[in-house]
Amino acid sequence: MRVVIQRVSLASVSVDAKIVASIQKGLLVLIGIEDADTQEDIDWLVGKITKIRIFEDENQVMNDSVQDVDGDVLVVSQFTLQAATKKGNRPSYIKASKPEIAIPLYENFVQKIEKELNKNIQTGIFGADMKVALVNDGPVTIIIDSKNRE
Repeated sequence: MRVVIQRVSLASVSVDAKIVASIQKGLLVLIGIEDADTQEDIDWLVGKITKIRIFEDENQVMNDSVQDVDGDVLVVSQFTLQAATKKGNRPSYIKASKPEIAIPLYENFVQKIEKELNKNIQTGIFGADMKVALVNDGPVTIIIDSKNRE
């Protein structure tokens, strides 16, 4: 699994010109799923996402997590995060999971974050043509790959 985490002051997802999800201060999480992903990947990533200290504390130091600041989370599926760009100029999405594999993992990922944060998580609509709007706070953008645990 690959995720792009953006610290936001607000973010929303629209489908067919209608806002389907929105948050204020928190994290926008874009997630790309591949066939090799497992519950272990979900558990590890959720732990990282909910505990990563990228929010400023009272001393203006990035020392707080989304849990610490009671922030919101918006999760959006994005198969293009699994793009392979090694050869040629057209990305290959061969590693991106098909919906029958990706949807249950995506739903499990969202449920795990909800349980960890003890709050409802906003989501886009899996497979839809979504328009994502955000105000990146900082900007702070972190990329995490569960297969490359640095």
